[in-house]
Amino acid sequence: MSKPIDRDLIRLILLNDIPLMDVRAPIEFAQGAFPKAVNCPLMNDQERHDVGICYKHNGQDAAIKLGNKLVRGDLKEQRIAQWQAFAREHPDGYLYCFRGGLRSRTAQQWLKESGVNLPIVNGGYKAMRRVLLDELEQSIAESEFIILGGRTGTGKTWLLKELNGSIDLEGLAHHRGSSFGRFPDGQPHQIDFENNLSIELVKFRAQGVNQFWLEDEGRMIGSVTLPLSLQQKMQKSSLVILEEALQYRVNITLKDYVIDLETYYKNYYKSQAENSESNAKVVAVEEQAFEVFAEYLLASLQRIQKRLGGERYQKIHQLMQDALIEQKTSGEVEQHRIWIESLLTLYYDPMYDYQLNKKLERVIFRGNSNQIKNFSLS
Repeated sequence: MSKPIDRDLIRLILLNDIPLMDVRAPIEFAQGAFPKAVNCPLMNDQERHDVGICYKHNGQDAAIKLGNKLVRGDLKEQRIAQWQAFAREHPDGYLYCFRGGLRSRTAQQWLKESGVNLPIVNGGYKAMRRVLLDELEQSIAESEFIILGGRTGTGKTWLLKELNGSIDLEGLAHHRGSSFGRFPDGQPHQIDFENNLSIELVKFRAQGVNQFWLEDEGRMIGSVTLPLSLQQKMQKSSLVILEEALQYRVNITLKDYVIDLETYYKNYYKSQAENSESNAKVVAVEEQAFEVFAEYLLASLQRIQKRLGGERYQKIHQLMQDALIEQKTSGEVEQHRIWIESLLTLYYDPMYDYQLNKKLERVIFRGNSNQIKNFSLS
């Protein structure tokens, strides 16, 4: 009989970033885990698959027997050594599997036989996930939200970092929330996004914070979806509008979508190349980094081609190509300002103004970043 779930312990573990050893298979870990969890599997993906098939057709005893056959000898010792290393590095840590059942008990027993004690999270991943979902819904229901809106390029994400009680939804989603918002290393799994959002809210609430600043977002941030209850509450929450001059916004957009993003791409592909055993591949990837970045910008523009209209698209596309050629040739980025200003004034501003007109009754303040910071303290 399984032990009851200790919700207070799970909450304590997640609030205090206590290290977790996840003994599920890598494919399970990739589909959702927790911020301080390390994957040290009892079985790899193929072993788990084979044991699962055996369990389905022949029952638990046969599955256990097959598991012991697949994970034995040197392979077993290697996995125990990995768990021992985790336990030495994190003496306050816990281990878990999917339900806190056979796999975690097996890992705990093998560790105990090697002279190491590591406690189990009763209920495992499933219990922790349930607690986080409950906490997320409770946080949303019991908290007040102030929504920060503003035209593209006003620096809403930057301002959020300076406001007390701010939650960076785009940061958690690893996406800037527009056609140009993707990163080369992709987004977190939906489950990871929800887990991290819940933990961040719980940590703030544990400090007595119950009013949060959020950037004005739609239901989707790239491929990640906001919880329906959060989106519905955001749509009814007070709205503060960040207003900045056009050239300030061009500067912000240039930094975010050209300068910083090119650096991000170069660093990402450089790190990928450094992990490769082929020196030729390292050199090739580094040489291609700018080309990948340029293709990304052009593809981002193409994704909004229909909404831009053919004539405007062709104009901005040519301006972007010219700027990229200049950047590749000389390293200068100033020419990007031309297409950025056109895109802001011809596409993003009319679209934002149309949406804002439907929310005017919720607006409680307008101002630049300094004025909003002062407003937040009042």
